[in-house]
Amino acid sequence: MGVSYVSTVESLKRTAVGVFDSGLGGVSVLHAMRQVMPHENFLYVADSGFAPYGDQSEAFVVERAHRLMDFMMAAPVKAVVIACNTATVLAVRTLRARYDIPIVAMEPAIKPAVHATRTGVVGLLATSRTIASASVRNLCETLGHRVRIVPIACPGLVDWVDDGIFTEHAVDALLETYLRPLLDAGAGTLVLGCTHYVFLREAIQKIAGATVADH
Repeated sequence: MGVSYVSTVESLKRTAVGVFDSGLGGVSVLHAMRQVMPHENFLYVADSGFAPYGDQSEAFVVERAHRLMDFMMAAPVKAVVIACNTATVLAVRTLRARYDIPIVAMEPAIKPAVHATRTGVVGLLATSRTIASASVRNLCETLGHRVRIVPIACPGLVDWVDDGIFTEHAVDALLETYLRPLLDAGAGTLVLGCTHYVFLREAIQKIAGATVADH
């Protein structure tokens, strides 16, 4: 199947909450969930053998998402969190149509960023597939009448994070390439539209400066 996983449960009954991502990015989501729900059991699945999703075709991501859901349903779990923006925008509708448990999805925090920006410009950092998705396009069209939303696809960042490299010069150089157009456009708020990018927050803030907020 090509799936690697880490279980935080002692016994996998239908008391566990499943969480999946293409790699390590969803660990940031799992950490937050454990902080607010310390008594829950969790099953985390990282589809590392097929990462990054952002560089794959829509059909491929949808197929992987369904494979991961089948795996967790067999565990079994009582609910699933899709800790991946790319899988959300491409696959959540078909997943909810097929499976009869609650499925909580994530999408880029564009709406709160639109309300928060003081410059009238919001920068969106995300994977190529997330940027190109109909879901994100609709969000930008719906909210874009209030502010200017500048989307930037960021291939390569997920690979660095999955390799555990967050601060090397090559990472900073790649981030500079992606951030510079947004900063030059006057972005006062940056949306981290991929759970992997949370691990790069310190490096992003160093380039963007203290006056730029992230969501």
